[in-house]
Parts: sequence; C-alpha cells; structure tokens
Amino acid sequence: MRAGARAGLLAALAAVWAVAAYLLWRTRVPSSLRLPHVDVHRYFTPAQLHAASSYGRFTEIVWVLSVVVELVVFAIYAKRGPRFVRESAAGPVGTGMLLGMIGFALLWLAEIPVDVASLWWQRRHHLTSVGYFTETFGNWLALGGQFVFLCLALAIVMGLARRIGEKWWIPAAPVFVALATLSAFVTPYLLGTHPLRNQRLLAQARALERIEHVHVPIVVEPVRGSTPLPNAEATGLGPSRRVVLWDTLLDGRFTERELRVVIAHELGHLARNHIWKDVAWYALFAFPGAYLIARMTRRRGGMGQPEAVPLALLVLVVLGLLALPLENAISRHQEAEADWMALRTTHDPAAATALFRRFVPTTLDEPSPPTWEYLVLENHPTIAQRIAMAQAWKHLQPRR
Repeated sequence: MRAGARAGLLAALAAVWAVAAYLLWRTRVPSSLRLPHVDVHRYFTPAQLHAASSYGRFTEIVWVLSVVVELVVFAIYAKRGPRFVRESAAGPVGTGMLLGMIGFALLWLAEIPVDVASLWWQRRHHLTSVGYFTETFGNWLALGGQFVFLCLALAIVMGLARRIGEKWWIPAAPVFVALATLSAFVTPYLLGTHPLRNQRLLAQARALERIEHVHVPIVVEPVRGSTPLPNAEATGLGPSRRVVLWDTLLDGRFTERELRVVIAHELGHLARNHIWKDVAWYALFAFPGAYLIARMTRRRGGMGQPEAVPLALLVLVVLGLLALPLENAISRHQEAEADWMALRTTHDPAAATALFRRFVPTTLDEPSPPTWEYLVLENHPTIAQRIAMAQAWKHLQPRR
C-alpha cells in the first residue's frame, strides 16, 4: 500500500474511532450543568479529612511501587525471557504460552512484598480481615484463572499470526471483543449471591425499576467475612443483568433512603446500557492496542514466534498504563451519569449527600484527592464532585 493511501486509510479509521467515541460519550447529564464549589470542611470533620488523607498517601505510594515492580519485571523479562525458548520442546505456540505463564508467575512473586504492605495498611485501618497467608498463597484459583485466560489469548494470537502473518490483529481484535462480551454476560452467574430478603427495600427497588423501565433481580453478595467496605454494582448483559448489593450495605450503617439512592444509581447504569458501552469502549481500544503490539513485536519475528511473547507482555503493560487516565475518565463519566439518573429517580438530593458523606469515614476515600491521583487512580467522581452534583440538581428544581 502506498504511503498516501495508507495515510488516507488511517485518517478514515481515526474518524470512525472519533465518531464512535462521541456517540458512546453522550450522556443524560445536561451539558450546561455547572457544579458548585464544595468546601469539604463544611461536610467533614478535621479528623475525618486527616484520616482519609493519611490513608490515601500510603495507598498512593504502594500503587507507584506496584507499577515500578511491574515495569521492571517485564522489562527484564522482555530482554532475557527469550532464553527459555531454547530449553522448551513444547512447540512454538506451547512455548509461547509457557513464556507467558512464567512472566506472570515472576510478577506475582515480585509483587508479594507490595501486596503484603497494602494488606497491612488495610488491616491497620480495619478495612479487611483477610489474613496474610490467605492473601499471599490462598488465591490460587484467581491466579489459575489468569493463566487460563493468558494461555487462551496467546493461543489465539499466535495461531492467527502463524497463519496470516503480521496482520493477525485484524481478526484477533473482534475475537477478544467477543470474549469480553461473553465475560460480561457470565460474570453474574459466577458470583455467590442470594436474593434481597428485605421486603420493604425490595418493594422500593421495584418502584425505582418502574421509573427507570428496568426490571432485574436485586441480589446480595456476602462479603462481611472479609471486609466491612460497602459496595454495589450493576452487572450482566441481557437476561444476566442484575443489581448486586454487598451485604455490608445492609448492616445498619446506611439509612433506607440512602440505600434507595444506591439502588437507583445501579439501575441508572443498566438504564443507560453502561455495560454494553464498556464492551464497545473495549472494542475501540482493542483494535489500536492489538495493532501496536503487532508493530512493536516485529523486531522479535512477530507474534507467531515465542521469542516475541515477553516483549508483548511489556508492551501490553505500558499500553495499559498509558490508557489508564482515559479509561478512568470514561468510568467517571458513566458514574456521574448514574448519579444523575439516581437524583432524577429518587428526587432525594439530601439522601444522596448523606450517602456520599458517609463514604469518607467508612471507606477512607479522600473527598478531594490530588489532581494526579484523580486522573490516574480515580474511576469515580470525587466525593466533593458527587455532593456538588446533588446540590446542583437541587437548585435546578422549581421551588414549591
């Protein structure tokens, strides 16, 4: 393909990407909405702000250390990992899968001190009751699941690369999008949940569903044995859609009105098809991401060769870090829309404000974190922003 034709094709693909991103970015939150300034000292005590700030600083340090360890491990492995190829008799694809598992096993070992430090900090602040042995060695099932997915991904990529060459990324990206869709569909069935038994709260949830035109199961996931942290999520696609409440939300710390806001927020995710949009956003990242991996691994013979696998892991990690601020921005955008939908559904900004205020002492989230942390780590609007939205919604309503 000539340079001019290639540039034209890339420009057309970029335009399609931009249009798709614009359509996915559309929201029910009014574009004219201006959030008022929120003085966090009006809503939280100095002790609460100090505790959240202190907890957040150490958490930030642990995250930075984790990233450094990940980059160092995969950078060293990208350079020295190909030596294992000479010692393998598993064939090209089998060797590639073996190299992938070795890389992740080395990362797991290297991150043990960081994980222990993170767990110690959470235990010190009574945010988890998980033991050190369980955290370090007891999660073999999750690690095994990562190995299975990694082997499947490498088998797909290397198989396609060995058949069609460096353009393997064109058919591979749709395959991974299909796998992401399947994962979103089956995830609710893998959670150990039971139906919501609080009939009064369930009746209120049904009333909220009628307003949102969403009818899904409301289920509870028992997590109280490992953490007191409150959480909820909207999950599933089509018939697997449901709202999942952690049982820590139902332990008496939150009022009925606050729980209505939580449920309305999760129903807002489903009403606005955010999980389908997550899959679509994944597709928009999958195509350029796969293309870049194909380009960067050409120096090792391309993804058809096992020698390219260690380098591919490094490229994947770097791309993930570079995409993290954008992914967080997308998530915050959707969460803000779900907050807005909850305000429209419940007409209860006071309960929403009380809920967000309660999050600070119960989760130790900083109500207004530093800018870099907000951009890189926060996938929800800040507590201050969420309170501001509740106040903005209140002021937009006609006075009676």
